[in-house]
This record gives sequence, structure tokens and C-alpha cells, in this order.
Amino acid sequence: MLEDKAKDLGRSIGQSDEYKAVKRSSEALNNDREATTILRQMEKIRQDAQAMIDRGEEPTGDMEQQLDALLQQVQVNSAYQSAISAQDNFDKLMLRVNQWIADGIRTGATSSIILG
Repeated sequence: MLEDKAKDLGRSIGQSDEYKAVKRSSEALNNDREATTILRQMEKIRQDAQAMIDRGEEPTGDMEQQLDALLQQVQVNSAYQSAISAQDNFDKLMLRVNQWIADGIRTGATSSIILG
């Protein structure tokens, strides 16, 4: 019973406008060569900084400046902006879904009626 309802919920989420927007914007971002290059550079710097921290070293100021400059570059990219906006809307949907589930749990915990 629970598995079926969870799968139905998953299907409904997968068919939501918010999820479809995330998929479309993610594909567009992945196809944007400029944005993906910048994001890869940012990830490389983050990994290098984390490796330094793991060794007990401080990341350099130059690394922070590079990240800031790359972030400024990618933030003006329309594909990136669309992906961030779509993800934000999807996250809001999922927060509402989780709240609805929590409300259902509270209701179910106080109800003596067993639903099938």
C-alpha cells in the first residue's frame, strides 16, 4: 500500500511543471559550453581548496578571487539563471510536498481509522 502511494506521488512529481522545468533547464545548461566550462573551473578550484583544507592548509586568497570572478561570469549566463530559478521552484514544491506528508502523518497518527 505505502509503496504504491509513494510511486504514485513520485509519478505526480515527475509530471509536475516544476520538475519538467528543472529537466529542461538542466539540459540547456549542460548544452551551454561557456557555462559548463566555468562551472567545471569552479569545481576544480573547490576541490583543490578542499584538498588543501584536508591537509591542514589554508586555501589561497587567489583561489577565492578566482571563484568570485568565475561566479560573476556564470551568474549573468541565461542558461545558468534559468537552471537556478527552476531548481528553486522545484525545491519549494518539494518543501510543500514534505509538509503535506508531515501533515498526513500527524493526522494518521491520531486517527483510529485504517485506510487501505
